[in-house]
Amino acid sequence: MNLTKAKAFCRKLPGATEDIKWESNLVFSVGEKMFAVTGADNSERGLSFKVDDDRFLELTDRPGIIPAPYLARAKWVYIEDPKAISDAEVAELLQRSYELVFAKLTKKLQREIQGT
Repeated sequence: MNLTKAKAFCRKLPGATEDIKWESNLVFSVGEKMFAVTGADNSERGLSFKVDDDRFLELTDRPGIIPAPYLARAKWVYIEDPKAISDAEVAELLQRSYELVFAKLTKKLQREIQGT
């Protein structure tokens, strides 16, 4: 996984915003709800995001991917080893994380983000 590519992918999603939270975390959100988190500086090489309930155990059984600290109960994973996952798979998982969070937004907010 190339973290620079993953960040660029997050930035391209409709209505995605990014900001720094908790002093050192770069948080990607949609409708003010976060869907991905990484380190704000380049010393942090990992990436956390929400996954489907049925994928959580599958992904965390893989070497280099663990339950995300503080967010595992909400079915978030943390990629601690960039070699554990390909760029294509990370893009697919980030897209799904975005979709899971977007689906929980109000219909009004979803329409505003979609521009309809």
